[in-house]
Amino acid sequence: MRSVEAPLAVAVGMTIMPCTRAVRREEGMPMTPDAPETEVVNSWKVACDGGEGALGHPRVWLSIPEDRGWVECGYCDKRYVHESRVGPAR
Repeated sequence: MRSVEAPLAVAVGMTIMPCTRAVRREEGMPMTPDAPETEVVNSWKVACDGGEGALGHPRVWLSIPEDRGWVECGYCDKRYVHESRVGPAR
């Protein structure tokens, strides 16, 4: 795996300053972000706080729509799936 420098402009106050940003590439292909964490729950209403203590986010309450069976947190993208929508374990 190697890193390459890609040009990037950053606004600081009212001035736009050029800088560089490392872009990780593996075999010439851009890296995709990791899949969000998924948790199977037995309640249709869940609370999410990021799970990182002081590094988390404000606690939010999420309602899982019964027709879809899952919901994602708007802060951390963690997906909560209701157990009724998960197939049997093999």
